[in-house]
Amino acid sequence: MAPEAHEIPSGISSDEPRQSFGSLEDLILTRLDDDQAQEIVCIDLRGKSPMADSMIVASGRSHRHVGALADHVLRALKEAGYGKARVEGLPHCDWVLIDAGDVVVHLFRPEVRSFYNIEKIWAVDSPHITPAN
Repeated sequence: MAPEAHEIPSGISSDEPRQSFGSLEDLILTRLDDDQAQEIVCIDLRGKSPMADSMIVASGRSHRHVGALADHVLRALKEAGYGKARVEGLPHCDWVLIDAGDVVVHLFRPEVRSFYNIEKIWAVDSPHITPAN
């Protein structure tokens, strides 16, 4: 079964209430796009992993950019009523992991992302990997 493409809804900002977002995934994708994250990839995990429904992988240009992306995603989640997400890696900002429940977000500096290449782990049946843009 081919997954649906994950597109960022146009005209959505993190200031809108939770009900206006199609999903938690849309909220995160929109926030990352607004903050100019690079190479955003959304991996559908439904039926492949019990840990989450999807995984979003994106890159920031520098330590500061990765930290800002993480901070803005965390704020958007809280403002939209999704509560406090778990986060790891903020002190160094090479690889920040945000566990938002149904969606897990990995934010990398480009060098670190290419070293770990976590998208390849899920590429066994690559149809479930789709660019988010």
